[in-house]
Amino acid sequence: MRRTCLDMVHELARQDERIFFIGSDLGVGTLQQFKAEMPDRFFMEGVSESHVIGMAAGMALDGHIVYVNTIATFLTRRCFEQIALDLCLHNVRVRLIGNGGGLVYAPLGPTHLATDDLAILRALPRMTILAPADAEEMRRMMPLTVEPSGPIYIRLAKGGDPIVTDPSKRLEIGKAIVMRDGKDALLISTGVTLKIALEAAAVLAQDGIETTVLHMHTVKPLDTRAVLDYAGRARAIVTIEEHTVIGGLGSAVAEVISEADFASPKRFRRLGLPDAFPSQYGSQDSLWTLYGLTTENTVRTIRGLLDAGKGKIAI
Repeated sequence: MRRTCLDMVHELARQDERIFFIGSDLGVGTLQQFKAEMPDRFFMEGVSESHVIGMAAGMALDGHIVYVNTIATFLTRRCFEQIALDLCLHNVRVRLIGNGGGLVYAPLGPTHLATDDLAILRALPRMTILAPADAEEMRRMMPLTVEPSGPIYIRLAKGGDPIVTDPSKRLEIGKAIVMRDGKDALLISTGVTLKIALEAAAVLAQDGIETTVLHMHTVKPLDTRAVLDYAGRARAIVTIEEHTVIGGLGSAVAEVISEADFASPKRFRRLGLPDAFPSQYGSQDSLWTLYGLTTENTVRTIRGLLDAGKGKIAI
C-alpha cells in the first residue's frame, strides 16, 4: 500500500506541477526517480516533523499541494499543534501520509504504534481522514486527494495486504461503500479491517444471518446518511477498527446512532483496542489476536448481540 501511495504521488506530480513531496527521515531510496525528475519539488528532511509541517504549510499558502510522508505516530502525536494551527486553521492543501497505521510496527512497541491517530485528528476542524483497505483502493483514491481544500490524512497499512475491494464500486471521499447487503446486522469497518468484516459476514451467512458490510474508507467526514440508513434496519451494529475504541470509527458511529431516535432498539459494540498502551511486542497478527481483531471474535460478537436481542444469553 505504501509503495502504491508514493508511486501515485510521483505520477500525480508528473501531471501537476503544483505537487511537492516532503519526506521526514525516510530511506535513502524513497522516490528516487521523483527526486531525479523533479529535484526542485522533492525534499527529504531529518527528524524534525514539526518543522516539516510548518514548511509544508508555507508551501501550500504559496499555492502548492504538498504531500508529507513519515511514520504515523510521529506525524500525528508529535505535530498536533502545528497540524491544528498551520494546516487546519489556514485550511491549506497539505496531505499527511502516515506510515504504519494501527499495529503495523508491533515489534517496536507503543512508541511506534499509531493506535490513536484517528482520534487525534478527528477532533480537528477541516481535517479529512482516509483509511483505504488495500493497494487497489489506494491507487484509485490518490487522484481524489489533489483538489479538495484543507488538509487530508492518509493512513497506510504495512503493505502486501490482500486485495479485498471492488474496483467496479464507485469511490468518493466522504461516501461509504456497501460491500455486502443484509438485513440482520450491520458491520462497519475502516482500513484493512475490511478483510475481517467480509470474512465474518461470509461465516454468518452460513447460518442464515444476513450482514451488511459498510466500508468507511473515509473516517472524517463520516457518511452519516449511510450509517443511519443501514443501522435503521439492523438489529445489531458492530464497528471494527485497528485503533483504540476511544475517538475513532466506533466513537464516530456511536455519536451518530445515539442521536438517531430509531423506532426499534439497537444493540451496538465497538471492536478495537482497549484504552491502554499496548503492553506486548510481537507481530501485527499476534496483537490482532490478542485484542480480538479476528474473524472469529467478530462473528461471536454479532451472534451474541442478535441472541441477546431475542432474550437469549450471549455467550
